[in-house]
Amino acid sequence: MMNNDILRRLRYTFDFDDSKMITLFALGGHQVTREQISDWLKKEEDPAFQPCNDTELATFLNGLISHKRGKLEGPQPKPESRLTNNIIFRKVRIALNLKTDDIVKILDLANLRVGKPELNAFFRKPGHKNYRSCKDQILRNFLHGLQIKYKK
Repeated sequence: MMNNDILRRLRYTFDFDDSKMITLFALGGHQVTREQISDWLKKEEDPAFQPCNDTELATFLNGLISHKRGKLEGPQPKPESRLTNNIIFRKVRIALNLKTDDIVKILDLANLRVGKPELNAFFRKPGHKNYRSCKDQILRNFLHGLQIKYKK
């Protein structure tokens, strides 16, 4: 999935306006302008569209974690320069304080059946014997399930 799609879906799911988006980026340690956010949220066909890079999305997700769970004591986490679907999935899980059962229910809302062992494999460290790469379809369905759950 493109980072811009993820940003758009999270903004829509939680009804974040431009000023809230700016605040979330600031919580993650990065100052952005309303124009930057507007350009990231545009469709790819729009001439003003700008791609959101991995560091920018990681900063937003770190800000979302700080907003939902409170800021950590001491130094703030550095945004990753390279994101995978597994990292994005983990960051959203942390921000919303979701347990495995919660995620299974959210994926069920999107009509995707995933077992707990399969789900836990997405949150393992790369290199672990049970690690599994999270495909776009899983992340897309998870974000869709979040929309169903939170956009009532």
